[in-house]
Amino acid sequence: MRTAHHAGYRKTMLLGSLLLAGAVVAGISLGKYGIRLSELAAIFSAKLHGGVDSTMETAAFVIFNVRIPRIMLAAMVGAGLSISGSALQGTFQNPLVSPDLLGVSSGAGFGAALGILLTGGLGLFTPVLSLLAGLMSVVLVFLLAGTKKGGGTLSVVLGGIIVSSIFSALISLIKYVADSSETLPAITFWQMGSFANVTYRDIEIAFVPIAGGMLGLLMLRWKINLLSLGDEDCFTLGINPHTTRWLVILFATLTTAGSVTVAGVIGWVGLVIPHICRRLVGVNHGHLLPASALIGAAFMILVDTAARNLTSAEIPVGILTALIGAPFFAVIYRRGRKEG
Repeated sequence: MRTAHHAGYRKTMLLGSLLLAGAVVAGISLGKYGIRLSELAAIFSAKLHGGVDSTMETAAFVIFNVRIPRIMLAAMVGAGLSISGSALQGTFQNPLVSPDLLGVSSGAGFGAALGILLTGGLGLFTPVLSLLAGLMSVVLVFLLAGTKKGGGTLSVVLGGIIVSSIFSALISLIKYVADSSETLPAITFWQMGSFANVTYRDIEIAFVPIAGGMLGLLMLRWKINLLSLGDEDCFTLGINPHTTRWLVILFATLTTAGSVTVAGVIGWVGLVIPHICRRLVGVNHGHLLPASALIGAAFMILVDTAARNLTSAEIPVGILTALIGAPFFAVIYRRGRKEG
């Protein structure tokens, strides 16, 4: 069984890498300004050998200033949300736990909306406020649900629903008092989740919290496996389960808050992708977390590419992830019940 899971992990990582490479090529090539693969290869070759001539300037601008930063940020957000979902589900032995259900997304969303209201989203005030509000939301959830093994499935989910409702109401209050000509449309569009108008500055803002959170979760991947043994066995093995859980929460919140700050609220990714990867590589988090990050990055790039190309007007990516994720999760849930 162990060898089979290891072989499944290697196969999944290989196929996931190919999928990610294909998603990147599709993301760069497809759009209202189409770029042929031969033209794409010529532009990259010219970049490596000194510069792009005048006949390729427009295409090169679209590639390097519009699509590549967008693809990079989509990959970061997809990987971050997916790995956070996998880590939280494993930590609390609860397949329904995700950054969305724990209230992290709503909390970080409130912080970002408040930052947009107060400063127009400029500077580092908005990301910092988003992170603090995301941390606050998780603290509130676990004050309501308790901390031993997540307080049980029902209490964690209910605590997350309560906290999410509170922060959603606060976001509505911010929208009510916001300027209807500029600030309100910005908050409303941002809530739908989008990678439109992404710049390298957005990547710089999001990189530290997302990369830091992901690195922290990867360092804890073996300890997450041990949490399933129970608190007493963890103490026997020299691991403090309570500290480990809160570290996982902290790193997952860092990653989610960084994602929400630059891309808005994008749901279902942290719930669905971990379920897919768990079926492919098993429950060993040494395999599950890297696989979730890889598949999540490819998935988000593909969804964003579809959002740009399905209609004449760009569809907010958060709408597409919900339309894909909710039915997919319903199918997984029904299969799980039949197998159970």
